Order: sequence, then C-alpha cells, then structure tokens
Amino acid sequence: MELAGKRAIVTGSAVGVGRETALALARRGANVVVNYSRSEAEARRTLADVEALGASALLVRADVSQDREVRDIAAQAVARFGGIDVLVNNAGITHFADFKDLEAVTEAMWDRILAVNVKGVFFCSRAVVPQMQRQGAGCIVNIASVAGIAGGGSSIPYCASKAAVINLTMSFARTCAPEIRVNCVAPGFVDTRWHEARPGDTAAYRNAIAGMTPLKRVCQPEDVAQVVVSLVEGADMVTGQTLVVDGGLVMHM
Repeated sequence: MELAGKRAIVTGSAVGVGRETALALARRGANVVVNYSRSEAEARRTLADVEALGASALLVRADVSQDREVRDIAAQAVARFGGIDVLVNNAGITHFADFKDLEAVTEAMWDRILAVNVKGVFFCSRAVVPQMQRQGAGCIVNIASVAGIAGGGSSIPYCASKAAVINLTMSFARTCAPEIRVNCVAPGFVDTRWHEARPGDTAAYRNAIAGMTPLKRVCQPEDVAQVVVSLVEGADMVTGQTLVVDGGLVMHM
C-alpha cells in the first residue's frame, strides 16, 4: 500500500510505540488519527509532531474498551478524511503480578485487561471493517506481545490477553479477506515508560533482558513502528501472520 494520502487510525498513540507509529506513518504521507484515553498532554504533543511532518491529523479521546466511543473514532475519521485505510490496534494495559502469587490476580484486573487488550481490538477492528470493505481495501495491524506466545511477562492475564490478540488476528484475516489484510506484531521488552510500574530495579531488568537476546539490546518504540509500517506498506501478500520483534528473546523464553 502506498501510504501517501492514506488515512490511518493509531490507538493509544500519545506515547511509546503508538506515538512512533503515528510519526512513521506521517513521514510517509499518511493522515493520522491520534487517539488517547488519559495522556492528553502527550497526545497533543504527538498531534503537533505529526502535523509538523506535513500530515493532517485529528485528535480523538476514546477508551477502546467502549464500543460506542470506538465507533465515534471511526465516524470522526471518515468525516475528517473521507475514509479509513489503516488501523493500528496499539492501545493496551497491564498489571504487574508475580506468576506464582495467584491470589494477587484480582477479578478487576482480569476484567480491565481483557476489556482493553481484547475487546478493544475487536471493537476497533469491527468499527473500521465496513468502511474499508466499501473502499475495497484496507490494512489492520494489531500489537500483541511475545508474552502471548511464550506465556511469560507482566502477569498471567496480560499473557492471556495477548494470546487472544494473536488469535483475533487470524480470525479477522479470514473474515475480512480479500479486501482487508490483518497482521500482528509481537514485541518483546520495549523500552518505554510502561515499565516504570514494574516492581524492582527496572534498569537491571532491562539489562538482563538485553543480555539474553542474540542482538544484545531491547526494542525501542521506533523498532516496533518500523515493522508495523512495513506490514502496511510493503507486504501485500501477507495476512493472518504474527511477526515477533524482540531481538531473538523469544528463543530463550
């Protein structure tokens, strides 16, 4: 897909991977809907940076776990840009909980993680599919995690939610073909503020993870954004696939 002039929605694009993906799309000439739920100041900064690259941008506050709010994102995108060509389902949350401490995992934790990470992907994808099908083409990229493959990460609910995202990718790829391609990117440790909530010494953990990878470094948000854009822009025969971006970490998990 040639991105110049295309219309993209990136959920959770105030910071981290979402922000870098929005900027990467804008550099290639796409117009971008910047979405956030809480980080308004950061989202406005992303909006300004997208516009500084010469792209048109729209800021929409919405909680992706709420179907009504998600449909509003799609409606605003169509009203502003005339269509939707790309959706990047990046918004996600976690709670850190020791795997061995099963009692630390609450029902509320399960409900919120599944609502955002799984229902959010479904709701957002469902909201854009009719418009993409009317146009005759579209591309969806979901952000999962190696946690959904290896079963190791911040918590059991998070791992389960990302495994579900990988499965949703295949389900939507079958359902929405041939007009729409649906793929997934599964990063390992990504060096973002996400890990500020991690118990213990985050820097020591980061260094330990880097030491375990064949490439001897952890992912930066730009690394993940680069792969997302490559799946949109240069992979016209790829659908239903999950691409791991972790420096080889999953081989050691």
